[in-house]
Amino acid sequence: MFNKEQTIIPLKSKVWLSSPTMHGEELKYMKEAFETNWMSTVGENINEAEHMTAEKIGCKYAVALSSGTAALHLAVKLAGEKVYGNTVLGKGALHGRRVFCSDMTFDATVNPVVYEGGIPVFIDTEYDSWNMDPASLEKAFEIYPDVKIIVIAHLYGTPGKIDEIRRVADKHGALIVEDAAESFGAAYKSGQTGGYGDYACISFNGNKICTGTSGGMFLTNAKEDADKVRKWSTQARENAPWYQHEELGYNYRMSNINAGVVRGQLPYLEEHIRQKKAIYYKYKENFKDLPVSMNPIPKECEPNYWLSCLLIDKAAMCRQVRGEKDVLYTSEHGKSCPTEILEALVSINAEGRPIWKPMHMQPIYRMNGFVTRDGNGRARTNAYIHSTFVDVGADIFERGLCLPSDNKMTPEQQENIIEIIKRCFA
Repeated sequence: MFNKEQTIIPLKSKVWLSSPTMHGEELKYMKEAFETNWMSTVGENINEAEHMTAEKIGCKYAVALSSGTAALHLAVKLAGEKVYGNTVLGKGALHGRRVFCSDMTFDATVNPVVYEGGIPVFIDTEYDSWNMDPASLEKAFEIYPDVKIIVIAHLYGTPGKIDEIRRVADKHGALIVEDAAESFGAAYKSGQTGGYGDYACISFNGNKICTGTSGGMFLTNAKEDADKVRKWSTQARENAPWYQHEELGYNYRMSNINAGVVRGQLPYLEEHIRQKKAIYYKYKENFKDLPVSMNPIPKECEPNYWLSCLLIDKAAMCRQVRGEKDVLYTSEHGKSCPTEILEALVSINAEGRPIWKPMHMQPIYRMNGFVTRDGNGRARTNAYIHSTFVDVGADIFERGLCLPSDNKMTPEQQENIIEIIKRCFA
């Protein structure tokens, strides 16, 4: 339990990690759907949400689906069929085939590969962006030269080095599925995330920078692919006067009600990004004298600043041991750890969160391949002989945490949060 020195008086209202920010127009479009009786998976809200999203990303087509995971699933399914041929009923096109995946991400990035029968192989993270390391990806192709699909996520709203990853992918003839669920509105060089992959998705989950309460979008520049995903998402019905089915389908289409929320949110995307950016830089300025750093921003990129994160210097880490579901730490003078800081935040009625636990450390995926820039990360007995071996994702997970990043947080509330974190290093 956090008890360093005296504690600050708890905040009167809870500060969330990242909660929906509503403006009123969302209700107008939901009411419009209700009054016109367009309550199902067709309607003007869906059409407009798709058009507005595609325009923002800079792609030709967007297909509104029930979740970001649904969008990612159909993107992975489509990529598998493009590379390996049509799906056999009951057995995905990826069945038994390896797919390279981001290691530090939420498991929704990876699970769709398994839905399709694929075998995820995890690519280590880089310190520059906390995203997939292009050098590790190149090493992975040396070990697994037959892989033809890469699934990359942009962590916490910060773009990965997607142009470098694209060069590696093109060299080896691989397709890229871009998981931009957390990075809607983030820009890398001249384009928006979600516009670099062969297929991509974004999320409108309740905690994202724009919400639909739920929902997601599949993104593509090919009409054929958009039509295919739209068909799959409505149970793959054929164009016949009765219900005709020739392939496996899904109930994945976004409802016109959810789309009304999305439609009302989209005009406020840039405003939300500005608010999140101000939160990030206030943390950064106030923590400059602490033995910590913020989640990095690579050159030539503009994040959407969805979540502000903290990384504690190695020398400033107090002793901490993590099990599968529990953690122990020893409070030390001048040092701290993620668990202590998270407990301190709870004590003042604020919500933080541990960094995503890397996929190669998850019990469900522990037997899968994991590649670092030094080679096969699973061969630890031999790898640790070499002093250069580093498991970057595990290191960031050990020392990092996500800070309260809600764009409705007041300056006074953030100042209290900053003060309690400073006291953790007292």
